Amino acid sequence: MATSSVKPKLYYASSPINSNKMGFSTKSISLKQPIINKLNPSQSIIKSSLQTPTLHFPQKSSTAAAAAAAAAKLQTPPPQSQWNILQKAAAMAFDAVETALTAHELRRPLPKTADPGVQIAGNFSPVPEHPVEHGLTVAGKIPDSIRGVYVRNGANPLFEPAAGHHFFDGDGMIHAVKFDGGAASYACRFTETQRLAQERALGRPIFPKAIGELHGHSGIARLLLFYARGLFNLVDHRHGAGVANAGLVYHNNRLLAMSEDDLPYHVRVTPAGDLQTVERYSFAGQLKTTMIAHPKVDPTTGEMFALSYDVVQKPYLKYFKFSKTGEKSADVEIPVSEPTMMHDFAITENFVIIPDQQVVFKMSEMIRGGSPVVYDKNKTARFGVLDKYAENSDGIKWIEVPDCFCFHLWNSWEEPESDEIVVIGSCMTPPDSIFNECDEGLKSVLSEIRLNLKTGKSTRRPIVSDVDQVNLEAGMVNRNKLGRKTRFAYLAIAEPWPKVSGFAKVDLSNGDVSKFFYGDEKYGGEPLFLPKENSNSDSDSDSDSEEGYILAFVHDEKAWKSELQIVNALTMELEATVELPSRVPYGFHGTFISSKDLETQA
Repeated sequence: MATSSVKPKLYYASSPINSNKMGFSTKSISLKQPIINKLNPSQSIIKSSLQTPTLHFPQKSSTAAAAAAAAAKLQTPPPQSQWNILQKAAAMAFDAVETALTAHELRRPLPKTADPGVQIAGNFSPVPEHPVEHGLTVAGKIPDSIRGVYVRNGANPLFEPAAGHHFFDGDGMIHAVKFDGGAASYACRFTETQRLAQERALGRPIFPKAIGELHGHSGIARLLLFYARGLFNLVDHRHGAGVANAGLVYHNNRLLAMSEDDLPYHVRVTPAGDLQTVERYSFAGQLKTTMIAHPKVDPTTGEMFALSYDVVQKPYLKYFKFSKTGEKSADVEIPVSEPTMMHDFAITENFVIIPDQQVVFKMSEMIRGGSPVVYDKNKTARFGVLDKYAENSDGIKWIEVPDCFCFHLWNSWEEPESDEIVVIGSCMTPPDSIFNECDEGLKSVLSEIRLNLKTGKSTRRPIVSDVDQVNLEAGMVNRNKLGRKTRFAYLAIAEPWPKVSGFAKVDLSNGDVSKFFYGDEKYGGEPLFLPKENSNSDSDSDSDSEEGYILAFVHDEKAWKSELQIVNALTMELEATVELPSRVPYGFHGTFISSKDLETQA
């Protein structure tokens, strides 16, 4: 098989001080002559506040045998050694085309949203797997009530990008800290997706990067090239091409890792605290389409509600639910005129809230040389309100919410006395700034949106005052109150963007903000609120307090070490810090599985 002009490498960044602490041998390339320069030869220097001093490329994965065993369970094409003459000839031809295509793309500087030197520099860069390690050093005391495992998902590319790459394109990796009797263990593992297994077997990235590569004419060419490889059985996209790097949910005794471009993957937490991919999970053959990465579990019924969208053909959007024991409902087609970016939605006790906003997919833009993800200024954003148990969409009520784009919705509830649905979300401007390069700085405003079911009108107001205004993105409310009125939200302070310097506890009733910062040159990600069992956190939505703890992975960019911080939600003071044996890159979303639930895993 012919190699491309940029030889793929396993792509990890470790400490510039002492990489041997990571437990693997490396060869280092100084960024005084950045490795990314061969992606953008016209740029001799890459300027990025996220850049790490050194990139390290391990000789091989530290868990190759385990990965091979997991890959053997997946449905993959025959290995290269079993290709016939026609397949070998086709592979050589396709590789030559890809080499020429990559060289053509790299004649111009990549946009920041697709430049690996920006997107995965510093602590956004990947790490190798780390087997479970027990007896971690703890400063302070882990609260006795914290028993179980905190898991967080993130993007972690196995191979060095050969061309364009967006942070969202990386392979899924889960980081897990397990708590037992005041002690803690840590492990991180790739989620063994069909995509990962095939690329590892081929020794190179082969699947198109959804955001980093699929733009303009070259994006069309890459898609055609990929499907041509499929025709010769060199790759297999029929069983999923997703990365499972965004969300995590625990439902029906299963931890599911998700990205909105595929089915979820079932991952098991071992008794020792390690992670094992079980399978690409179709709910016993019931789920045949993709599922977004933010399904909602009703805390009262145990049901899980979800959406699926298609960017190519109708129906563009479908809604469905699963019972507490995993039985799927029939799909409900949601009437939208075009494919819409549908990253998140909300539920109340009786309704599902579906945003149809101004960031849309227009595949025709690729023909014009642009990105298929675009901001449609002529479209008016709207929210659909549908009965959670509707068998069709006839009863959906659409309410316009002008100039609103919420990448995430934190909660929603009903207020029958005023015939209103209250939606809490972070309104982001520019709406498409995550996907497309722009000069305007990102602003994310925590907002209360009221949908009046009687008048069909909406109102929107910022919850936090101008004095306290900060970018609030990534977080949660008490999950035991999801879909019901909540007083507090726990949200990441996304400053300086795209880093997270701390988190805010926001009183949704009056806009009061309590801030906790991780420390000098320390940055983290999504804060996870873990309610204390049998506390008023689960009963009184108007209580002045909410007992529990906030957990967050934090990286010290000065010491180049990572830790888990545990903060008391009442006092907003640090209770304990767990020193981690591996660097934890900045990532996406997580959840907590109690020790009781771990005992009943499927």
